[in-house]
Amino acid sequence: MEEKKVSRRAAIKAMGAAAVAAAAAVSGAGAVASCTDDKTKETGKMKVLLLNGSPRQDGNTATILREIAGQLDKNGIGSEIFNIGSAPVRGCIACGQCHAQGLGKCVFDDDVCNGLIAAMSECDALIVGSPVYYGTPTGQVLSVLQRMAYSAGSVMQGKPAAAFTVCRRGGASAAFQTLQMPFQMLNMPIVTSQYWNIAYGSGKGEVAKDDEGLQTARTLAENMAYMLKQFATGSADGPRRERWITTNFIR
Repeated sequence: MEEKKVSRRAAIKAMGAAAVAAAAAVSGAGAVASCTDDKTKETGKMKVLLLNGSPRQDGNTATILREIAGQLDKNGIGSEIFNIGSAPVRGCIACGQCHAQGLGKCVFDDDVCNGLIAAMSECDALIVGSPVYYGTPTGQVLSVLQRMAYSAGSVMQGKPAAAFTVCRRGGASAAFQTLQMPFQMLNMPIVTSQYWNIAYGSGKGEVAKDDEGLQTARTLAENMAYMLKQFATGSADGPRRERWITTNFIR
């Protein structure tokens, strides 16, 4: 039996069409779905998923994410830190089976990807943190983000997002920009801070000495809380989405 393959362009188009339908069906509702786990049901809190793209669960990236989580909590916003860990993470092989089979998740279920999709589906926003490896985010975080966006972009659509990078010296700006690219393809409002979301530290715990980096993290959390609360009021309709026009310049 021949495998049915779905092109990346067709898959993203399908996700865009789904977003248009969802926006048309909602009038006056908030742009962000509320969390559905037991804790948020009980407290009514919105929740931000904090993805730690470092293989180290207690390194400098984790320190920054904890700083963000603490400031979110002060604003009545819950959070969950999802550690990518040190186990192998697959890259997307463009098989298209996630869409061909209507899975809503990656066809490969042997790493953290589908657990991340499940966590994202229960949260209202996403912040991705990563150390800088050779001027880029970690390979693991790029792989899992690409697979989540391709196989389950609907759980990300329309939710506020931000990235934060940590480095010893250089490459943080390029890594920061790279992490934000998927957000812009999924209609995710990008939350900013007072400066680019970058902090500095090499050895374990050194980032705690970067006072400006820590303040940037707290300001990001403040801005994220503000945006989520604004969305939750339901005072405005969701953005109108035109049918996506694609232009392919390859003849």
